[in-house]
Amino acid sequence: MARAASVTSATPRPAPADRSEAVLSRLQLLVTRKLDGLLQGDYAGLLPGPGSEAGESREYRPGDDVRRMDWPVTARTTMPHVRRTIADRELETWLAVDLSASLDFGTGRWLKREVVIAAAAAITHLTVRGGNRVGAVIGTGSATTPPTGRRRLAAPPAGPGVLTRLPARNGRREAQGLLRAIAGTEVRPGRSDLGALVDMLNRPPRRRGVAVVISDFLAPPAQWSRPLRKLRVRHDVVAIEVVDPRELELPDVGVLPVVDPETGELHEVQTADPRLRRRYAEAAAAQRAEISTALRAAGAAHLRLRTDRDWLLDMVRFVAAQRHARTRGTTR
Repeated sequence: MARAASVTSATPRPAPADRSEAVLSRLQLLVTRKLDGLLQGDYAGLLPGPGSEAGESREYRPGDDVRRMDWPVTARTTMPHVRRTIADRELETWLAVDLSASLDFGTGRWLKREVVIAAAAAITHLTVRGGNRVGAVIGTGSATTPPTGRRRLAAPPAGPGVLTRLPARNGRREAQGLLRAIAGTEVRPGRSDLGALVDMLNRPPRRRGVAVVISDFLAPPAQWSRPLRKLRVRHDVVAIEVVDPRELELPDVGVLPVVDPETGELHEVQTADPRLRRRYAEAAAAQRAEISTALRAAGAAHLRLRTDRDWLLDMVRFVAAQRHARTRGTTR
């Protein structure tokens, strides 16, 4: 299946920088007001676990994880005891934010780019409120805006695109600066190398933390699956996949002019053909299944956000499910 295509339109849009700043301002209020109210309780990171530092022992209570039994103390006191652990508070979270040209598209309530910024804002909020550090690497295309044409736009040059690293810092002010840098990144035509972007989180080696990859994952899995598996060796990995409904199925709207924002190719698609719509939906389903399989094989926790759904509610359900899984002794 080809990369996501965007519907051509003559309706003027606000400048990307102005639109991104406005979206970010709305997101800050939305995340602050709703996310804290929906995710309450003890917190030790985006993927909280019981911790790795040994603490004191206490008597066993129904519902405790039997894998934490303190057998020496149990034998000495003849009463079952469990070893408490201290949660790691100095968590370092890194975001790999893919802002390829295919992200500058959307037919739902949001553009895919805006959902990417929303996910980054939520992850950053979850990280810094515990006094932890958050950094980011950003990838986009390498070409300037190509001149438009009737049938084909100028093809952007091939290459890894523009990759930017923002150092990890703690504090709300630094987090806001990081989000503004992400929101203000210009989406350039051309494809960024998602594998190279993920690999930036592997170098230099860091202590165990959380790595969050935010992308539409439309690049071939062979490009990014190996770096993702390598990243999973040292870190908890979360893969946030951003999807638009038109990438899953085509509406019956007659002749639809579409342009691939990454290759510059312009096509006219006859969407009234039911066989074409069926083949498109089947190819899209197969592509998404391949992405899910690759993410699962890499050991990443997979969250799919759609531009036509409540992304905040989906994130809350995901984090709650991760906490529940960790409590019951599983990670996926």
